[in-house]
Amino acid sequence: MTEQAGMQEMYTLKTIAETLNTSNDLNLMLDTVLGKLLELTGLTTGWVFLINNQGEYSCIADYSLPPALLHHDKEPMRCGSCWCVNRFRDGRLDNAVNIINCKRLEDAVDHQWGDTRDITHHATVPLRSGEKMLGLLNVAAPGKEHFSDSELALLQAVAYQLGSAMERMRLYSAEQRRADLYVRLGEFSRSLGVTVNDCNSGDDMAKTVVKLLGHHYDWPFAALLSQKNGSFMVQAAHAHGKSELMTLSGLSPEVETRMHRVIDSHRAMVLSATEIRDISAICNTRLPMSVLASGLAAPIPLSSPGETAVLVVGLGSANDFLQADREVFDALAEHITASWESLRLVYKRRELTRLEERNRLARDLHDSVNQILFSLSLTAKGAESMLSGSQQLHPAAEAMKDIRSLSQEALKEMRALIMQLRPAGLESGLLSALQEYGTGQGLQVVVHRTGMRSLPQSTEEGLWRIGQEALNNVRKHAGVPSAEISLQLSDQEAVLIVTDRGKGGAKRREALPVSSLGLSIMRERAQSLGGRLELVSSSRKGTSVTVVIPLPSESV
Repeated sequence: MTEQAGMQEMYTLKTIAETLNTSNDLNLMLDTVLGKLLELTGLTTGWVFLINNQGEYSCIADYSLPPALLHHDKEPMRCGSCWCVNRFRDGRLDNAVNIINCKRLEDAVDHQWGDTRDITHHATVPLRSGEKMLGLLNVAAPGKEHFSDSELALLQAVAYQLGSAMERMRLYSAEQRRADLYVRLGEFSRSLGVTVNDCNSGDDMAKTVVKLLGHHYDWPFAALLSQKNGSFMVQAAHAHGKSELMTLSGLSPEVETRMHRVIDSHRAMVLSATEIRDISAICNTRLPMSVLASGLAAPIPLSSPGETAVLVVGLGSANDFLQADREVFDALAEHITASWESLRLVYKRRELTRLEERNRLARDLHDSVNQILFSLSLTAKGAESMLSGSQQLHPAAEAMKDIRSLSQEALKEMRALIMQLRPAGLESGLLSALQEYGTGQGLQVVVHRTGMRSLPQSTEEGLWRIGQEALNNVRKHAGVPSAEISLQLSDQEAVLIVTDRGKGGAKRREALPVSSLGLSIMRERAQSLGGRLELVSSSRKGTSVTVVIPLPSESV
């Protein structure tokens, strides 16, 4: 190598090094360096391929490409394969080499895509940082079919500089990404904390979570999958700025298995492009499949025992910072889990407020209306005695008797209402409480129980209210002094049956009459617990009221 050539090489490396330190933007840096390199070496054309661990490549920078390679929005640079990319994938490209000819240019000539500017060959240089392979640098010039050893050595030295700078920029960008994601996490958490008290159900919470994810993050897709009876369904999803998307079909068995693994691992896991696209496809997202390159999934324990949801987000093809996203996604899942627990406490607080209000109302009724009715009954009885004690029956005596009877009936109804407002006796069990209540109503109640398991508080109280109303109907309408109550418990459901042998109704199974307020209230209570109520009435066999309430899985 002559002294002049050596000086030129040193000048080239110095200029490239200075250029590399002028920007932290990867695309801008590569465009600038590529132009400088070609100017200093007397070459005319160059391009850079980034190649990931899966062998997928993208042309991230190019300079003065011939028209043939610009065909159809640079399709020759985006599609197909070539010798240098294949050799890179196989691990056989370690140093700068001459390429006998360029397959992309050959294809351009064969398909008559345009002028190649007499470029047929190029040099290929692998880009690396230490042992990490990043991509390829290709350079060429018209009529140039061979690069000397000194030229290849210079290109190799430039490639080392480029690779180190690219890795530095990648790490810098990753830290920027991580910092930005944590800022968004703070904003997301504040928004969720403000809105959680407005959620009236788990579905409201799910929709709120995915909507806020779509608002605060740049992930193109987010969904919350709930597990029911061992299968998963999309509870809420968000894409293209829209939420509450419809579920079209179920997940594939492979993705179902992956969701179970996420729950069992108790941590965030990476989803492949195929898995995240399968989840996106069952929602009416109309999201191009190419937009989703990978995904993340994390378990979200729900308030009910044994119930778990899975939070899923899709990552775009331009996202090269999977580790930063995964780290923040883990923290995000913890925040959402805490908010779900907060929602459970909100429900508990609301329930306690309702119970306190019922107790207050029961006390007020007992201290006011109940006492007035009792006084009215005693006064009517005294007046009736005075009127009946005279030698001649007073015309008002019969009216006093009716007043006394009505006041006693009203007093009985008021006491039953107070009992419903302020349930007592559930501590000894649902059946014992209903049996005691029936006895207080003048009924002989026989109880049966099948199966053993604990009932959620809301379910036990709901069955208690329904049983009370059913016994009230027996007392008022059946015309018999007895009733039978059966409670059947299994892993999946609780079944309460209240039967009497009274007058009954039509010989058919009928829908609950809308005119019956008591039966309508029973039906609404059952539906609010996710169950159903059925009435079977016969003039010969009496009436049977059956309520079926689904139960959550008990904790192991």
